[in-house]
Amino acid sequence: MPVSYHRPVELDSALDLLAADGGKIIAGGTDVYPSAKPGVHPEYYLDITAITGLSDISHTSEGTRIGASVTWSQIAHAPLPAAFDGLKQAAHEVGSIQIQNAGTLVGNLCNASPAADGVPPLLTLDAQVELQSAARGTRQMPLDAFLQGVRKTSRAPDELVTAICIPPVATTTRSAFEKLGSRRYLVISITMCAAVIDCDVAGRITQAKVAVGACSAVATRLPALETALIGKRTDTITITPADLTGLSPITDVRGSAAYRLDVVAEQCRRAIQKAMCHE
Repeated sequence: MPVSYHRPVELDSALDLLAADGGKIIAGGTDVYPSAKPGVHPEYYLDITAITGLSDISHTSEGTRIGASVTWSQIAHAPLPAAFDGLKQAAHEVGSIQIQNAGTLVGNLCNASPAADGVPPLLTLDAQVELQSAARGTRQMPLDAFLQGVRKTSRAPDELVTAICIPPVATTTRSAFEKLGSRRYLVISITMCAAVIDCDVAGRITQAKVAVGACSAVATRLPALETALIGKRTDTITITPADLTGLSPITDVRGSAAYRLDVVAEQCRRAIQKAMCHE
């Protein structure tokens, strides 16, 4: 049976279509097609890239809204506050320019890979995921609740992730992102870290949010480290094993669990210092 392809321009049309089980949502398609199995296909493909409003990045008093079809290249070149620098740095690290031009930030989240580059920066920005369905309307949930495990999210089959919503950030807030791979580009992360930092006039940390990816089933914040950083200056930052509580890296062809823990401790230090030194 041939697979149907739909590219609606109205959100309601897309949600009505999703009410029929068996479909596959496409934005950039950079994860959909490589993961397809021979002889296995959905009932239909739903391309969301023409839906009005989903390719926009907007700012209001309630924060920043990133639509579901916003690409990595849009993120990389958007006029965003300094708190988004870590996310913009991650955007420059995703695949090649061609992937950045086609792939979407929301698609990266929905793919739910432990090594998804967009997740750590968004966790440090307290991102919320917006979902809509024809039957139940709109709901929002924190990103860490949306991601439930390897390739698992809380999105229902009839729901579409329509946006990522980020609360307002202070103009003094700074951020940074660090990624390690086996080569510079076109590589899956061995480890990665994002940090969002606020400092007082003396250069002491007053707020810290740190998240690590590729060291557990889903990327995670490090609350013990965040607490330990308060009051510290750049030259007094040290990362101890206790600061990395909650991580559970695996051993695979890209690196051992012990190696990942060693590397991510240094990555956290570098990301924090880079964020603090940002001008």
